[in-house]
Amino acid sequence: MARRISGRGKREMFARPAPRHDRHGRAGRSSVLRPPLRPLAGRVDLFAISVTAAAEYLRGAYPEELGDVQFAIAGMPTSIQHGDGLDRWSINRDERLIVLYRVPIQRLTRLHIDDDLHRRMAAESCTFQAAAEYIGLDPWEIDPGFPGSR
Repeated sequence: MARRISGRGKREMFARPAPRHDRHGRAGRSSVLRPPLRPLAGRVDLFAISVTAAAEYLRGAYPEELGDVQFAIAGMPTSIQHGDGLDRWSINRDERLIVLYRVPIQRLTRLHIDDDLHRRMAAESCTFQAAAEYIGLDPWEIDPGFPGSR
């Protein structure tokens, strides 16, 4: 009867040591660091960033009218306000609230080029149109930087 000197079985003898680098050639993370956060590159994230940036711009441009108005994002409208299809936004002046509906804006807006830039422009356009309706202006008059506005 042969005796094992090393105390390891066949599997343990041929097992690979833990790799020092991952498959991309980078060193692994230490246990002190947390794993990296997921990138903000999804449609929902980019939509929220676009609406937030446009809302902050509009609040700065119209502090009296939009300073304390809340801009919210919802998936779908719960009722039809205008009767000509799904609403892209709703306005509640009593609660000082503008709600933008992500799914109708992203899915029903026809873009001639479907890329991140044009999706962002569609979200910003709906934000501007909703704010213009809230204030009572034409959407083309809402940007104070353009000639002929305000």
